[in-house]
Amino acid sequence: MKKFIPVFISLLLVSGIAVSQVTDGWKYAQTITETGLKKQLTVVASAEMEGRETGTEGQRKAAAYIESQFKEIGLQSPPSLNGYQQFYPLLKDTIVPKNFKVGKKNFAYGSEYILQPGSGKEDAFKAKEIIFAGYGIQDKNYDDYAGKDVKGKVVLILNGEPEVNGKYLVSGTERRSNWGFSVTRKSVAAKKMGAVAVFYVNTAWDTIPAAVAESSRKTNLYFPRNGDERLIIVTLTPSSLKNIFSEKEAEDILSAAKTKNPLNDLKIDKKIKTNLAFKKTTTEVDASNVIGYIEGTDKKDEYVFLTGHYDHLGKRGDVIYYGADDDGSGTVSVIEMAQAFARAKQEGHGPRRTVVFMTVSGEEKGLWGSEYYSEHPVFPLDKTTVDLNTDMVGRLDPSRNYGDSTNYVYVIGNDKLSSDLDPIHKEANNKYTKMELDYKFNDPKDPERIYFRSDHYNFARKGVPIIFFFDGIHKDYHKPTDTVDKINFDVMEKRVRFIFMTAWEMANRDEMLKRDIPLPTEVR
Repeated sequence: MKKFIPVFISLLLVSGIAVSQVTDGWKYAQTITETGLKKQLTVVASAEMEGRETGTEGQRKAAAYIESQFKEIGLQSPPSLNGYQQFYPLLKDTIVPKNFKVGKKNFAYGSEYILQPGSGKEDAFKAKEIIFAGYGIQDKNYDDYAGKDVKGKVVLILNGEPEVNGKYLVSGTERRSNWGFSVTRKSVAAKKMGAVAVFYVNTAWDTIPAAVAESSRKTNLYFPRNGDERLIIVTLTPSSLKNIFSEKEAEDILSAAKTKNPLNDLKIDKKIKTNLAFKKTTTEVDASNVIGYIEGTDKKDEYVFLTGHYDHLGKRGDVIYYGADDDGSGTVSVIEMAQAFARAKQEGHGPRRTVVFMTVSGEEKGLWGSEYYSEHPVFPLDKTTVDLNTDMVGRLDPSRNYGDSTNYVYVIGNDKLSSDLDPIHKEANNKYTKMELDYKFNDPKDPERIYFRSDHYNFARKGVPIIFFFDGIHKDYHKPTDTVDKINFDVMEKRVRFIFMTAWEMANRDEMLKRDIPLPTEVR
């Protein structure tokens, strides 16, 4: 009996601490307020930040501001970094064209062609044959390369992708696939098939726009990654086809393209000499993720991540794309949750696990920052129990015409990778915030592909359980009108408190989240 009493008392103490931790969590969640969120967002989505486009001065200003907030809050900077920023390299090419000749035709740069250098060192190519390869798509649902040998040859492809009866053939839905947007992806496919270059005909142009011709001598920034090596891409106008193929062949191609018909059965090739040469110089530009953390107590070597991307679309001329909701809202949510956790730590109620707060750049360009982190982690991914990602939580979805449209949040990933995720986030909501948890976008086969479209996915593909919180697509999405005055701060406050309480539970529970469900297969 004497031995039993101390053990019994010890168990009571542990139980009391656990109950206290939960109660304390809600106390600190309530420090996340409309006022605080608005104060932060007014800075992050201000004109001064110039739309925060990755690789620009606006992005660097935003990173410096977030870093200043992390310092003021009292977050620690990762020991392996020199400060709070994890820098990663982006590349930019500058070109000086020399000559481009197809058969006997010499093309003039800017008026008859422009080019995008490949990711290799090549600054010239020669070929003796050009193969028409439709839209340049190679996918399980539609293949422009079937039955065509393009090895050692130039492939000529068109912009866009095919559709029949209002549905795109690649996706099988009314939504375009990535193939329809990305000429780089088409170039990568051509390289894998053995082609030496890509001729890309933009059927939307009669002539090359002067502004495009002027800017084409300097390429957009790109993220160097293995397996993404692309060929030189020569962009041509539709009228150029008559200088390459016969007049009838050119007409056949363009008439089919106007109706967006499938082109994989249209086989046209031309034995004709092609020569291109140019001079290329490549410079490196840094972008960064901003990372701070609060060290845990008895489980400090395990990690809970709270993430959001702070980049947006920047400026187009004098027009600023403010990105208040996308993803200024997620960025300031991370800052405010960091402040709440820091206050808990200062008052003796710090988390058991280390909580890491990371705002990333490059999301709008292709999840660059989170991809870089996943390949160069600052904290071990096998000890990262979860990533809770917040990307757009400040607005209402105008298409949500059911339930309480002012008291919901879309939840993605709750039933994937870990069977622990679903009960934990539901319990946090049932006990504290009582919102409608909407799983509309949770299906990986959903046409919007939301599960694959934000930074949580780079954690998920490494096996880290994730939940992604989202408000839906509204009319100001990716427009200059995504401004602070449109934010529903009352709803945003409730959503962020819910995310905080989900994180609080995951930071303080006895075990890391199980990893017992396979990663969903990406559907394109």
